[in-house]
This record gives sequence, structure tokens and C-alpha cells, in this order.
Amino acid sequence: MNSAAPARSPARTRGRPRGRPPTRESIVTAAHALFLERGYRRTTVRAVAAAAGVDPALIAYHFGSKKGLFADVMQFQCVNALAVDDVLGGDPVTLPGRLIDAVTGLWEDADFLRLTARSDEAAEVIREFLERELLARLVEFLGGRDATSRATAVVTVLGGLIYTRYLNPLPTPATLTPAETRRILTPALRAALAPRPHAKAPGGRGTVRP
Repeated sequence: MNSAAPARSPARTRGRPRGRPPTRESIVTAAHALFLERGYRRTTVRAVAAAAGVDPALIAYHFGSKKGLFADVMQFQCVNALAVDDVLGGDPVTLPGRLIDAVTGLWEDADFLRLTARSDEAAEVIREFLERELLARLVEFLGGRDATSRATAVVTVLGGLIYTRYLNPLPTPATLTPAETRRILTPALRAALAPRPHAKAPGGRGTVRP
């Protein structure tokens, strides 16, 4: 008599399908090419899915929407180009110049400019990157009681550079070379990065924080 229990079918698990689903990176690569070719408006989720060889549902799973996918493409390029750890890891004396070079190096890239051209979504992604990535990392890097105010000053200068030179260019900033931009803005960034002095309280008692 065979007492062995009948074999059971493997239990189904919830979540994304089994097998070898393409990575986020492969979808981002396909999306990057299509956004460059067609722009944000004319690129569809179905087109990206077809180019990546995946079901459109996988894009919804990984990114939520076309806007989320576009944000990932932009963030990926921002993170790679700015490489915050590399920029912050060098000589503190030359940090202002490295920050400016990182920003102009990213925005002078022809492909990146095409991604951001005439796109409200691109401006929103840049705002989020400056706030969530760069500002947060600068606060952590600077440390101390005035780290947030110093980091905010730095991001304000860099955000102004991005806006007036690239997103909504003014004639004068737009005609400067990257080297000229660095020369002009380095003193402002150096001042933004400098520790804030303690103000003396009236009567010489202690200090007043700015």
C-alpha cells in the first residue's frame, strides 16, 4: 500500500510574478531613450514596456505611473552626474567650485537638456532632488547647529543657477561659460558654506543664535 501523500502544487505567492522579471534599470534605460526621442508628452507607458520587453503592469509596479518613471530617469541622471559623495569627499576649500562644476556639467550635457526641455515634470523632479537629496546630504555633511541654514543657502544659490541659466534662462547668465559661472558664484557659495558666527547677547551674557 502506497501511503505517500499526493504531491501538492506549489503555493502561489502574492506580489510581482515569478521568473526573471527585468530589472528597474532595464526599464529606466528603455524609458530614457524614448523620452529623449519623443519627449515626455509623446512617450507612453505601453511604448516603454514594448521597448523594454515587459508587461506595462511591471512599470506600474515599479514606478507607479509615467510621471514616476520619468522622475526615476531624471533622478538617476542627477545622482550619477552630481555624485554627491564624490563632490563632498574632496578638499573642503575647493567644495564651492566642485558643486558648481557638478551642476554645470550635468546641465551642459545635451541629452539632459533635451530631457528637461519644455517639461514641467522635469522642473518638479529637479526641485525634489535639490530638497530631498542634495539639501539633506549637505545638512548631514556640514553638521552642527547651523547645518540646515548653511545647506539651505547653498541649495538656494545652486537652484538660482539652474533656474536662471537653464530652466528659464536670463540672457546674461545664459551667455556665461561654465568657467565664468564658477568664478562668479564661488564667493557666494563659499559664504553660504561658512559657519555662522555666534551673536553676543545684550550685556555680554552668552550668545544669541542667528
